[in-house]
Amino acid sequence: MSNSYDPQSSPILPTANPPAWLGVMGGGQLGRMFAQAAQSMGYQVAVLEPVLEPGATCPAGQVAQRLVNAGYDDGAGLDALAAQCLAVTTEFENVPAGSLSRLAQSVFVAPNADGVSVAQDRIAEKRFFVGCAGKSGVLPAPHKVIASEADIAAIDDELLPGILKTVRMGYDGKGQVRVRTRDDVRAAFAGMGQVTCLLEKMLPLAYEVSVLTARGVDGASVVYPIAENVHRDGILFTTTVPGPNVSADCAAKAQRAAQAMVAELAYVGVLCIEFFVLADGSLVVNEMAPRPHNSGHYTMDACVTSQFAQQVRAMARLPLGDTRQHSPAVMLNLLGDAWFADDSDAIREPAWDQVLALPGACLHLYGKDDPRRGRKMGHLTLVAATLPEAQQRLHEACLILGIAP
Repeated sequence: MSNSYDPQSSPILPTANPPAWLGVMGGGQLGRMFAQAAQSMGYQVAVLEPVLEPGATCPAGQVAQRLVNAGYDDGAGLDALAAQCLAVTTEFENVPAGSLSRLAQSVFVAPNADGVSVAQDRIAEKRFFVGCAGKSGVLPAPHKVIASEADIAAIDDELLPGILKTVRMGYDGKGQVRVRTRDDVRAAFAGMGQVTCLLEKMLPLAYEVSVLTARGVDGASVVYPIAENVHRDGILFTTTVPGPNVSADCAAKAQRAAQAMVAELAYVGVLCIEFFVLADGSLVVNEMAPRPHNSGHYTMDACVTSQFAQQVRAMARLPLGDTRQHSPAVMLNLLGDAWFADDSDAIREPAWDQVLALPGACLHLYGKDDPRRGRKMGHLTLVAATLPEAQQRLHEACLILGIAP
């Protein structure tokens, strides 16, 4: 299939109407849920994923019409994806930006390499946040690049205690170490192989929120209700919407900031930006993900347009969808721990029949056949007429699954 337009020179791109092919870089659960949303709208989906073991499957590859088994920087695989599809997106931010640039030579790519490359590098991300502060009204935490022993010696006392983070490839709490002294920084820096890191000052955090926004190729943008997040061991545990602690003023400020940032990036697609709300009520921007996000899964069951359907709309150059939330919701990440009883190594299937007997329970499993502790296997969204009802259902679901509420 050949493309009928030049994505670099066409000021107005044609709509990609069904049953056109849409492509996804990455075969994980986000790619799977994107594919399912696209297929429900009549599109066909091709996934590029380096499945390395014979007979192995990936969550997105199980449902897509085509799986291109190639590395993310494999030229032949990228060319095959571009030849098949009218538009390509990515399901995670660590796809090589150069690969997205190559695809963009012949096919519409959303988000593009520039937007993704900012989110791939914590230094570039912090530089963007600082540069955008005049429009967004928020700043990141005080921070410093740590690339050498000299950088450690020059740390300002005001930056400690802090968190030392690798500049690239960190997610779900990986690549992060809490540090209180310069000696802690030295030890952590050595433990990370002396790769370039970023030291961020620890702030008096009250809670964390995430803002899901989307922007179309025409510059129009939309924003979802504010999600309040709770993490355990660096992994998202629950997302509650509306956030029980989020004031109207805080929500409005976070939403305005997110829309300013997505505009400044000239971004197309779904973008999630995480903020810290401090004890004094002030807002600090933390990081962003250039894709649908774990904290946005509640939109599949509680909003008019899910985050995945929104991504389809943006990359197909369709009008963006209604972000209205019709039901209060709490989303629970389902980790592989739920497949094990206490400290046992024996795998047992969770009691889904009891979970699904709960009013408003919406179960999403990702097709992974190898439960491991800490591995994301699915999520459960509890929707209800009121937030207290949804929170009560969450409590009941955790008891059934053997998860500490």
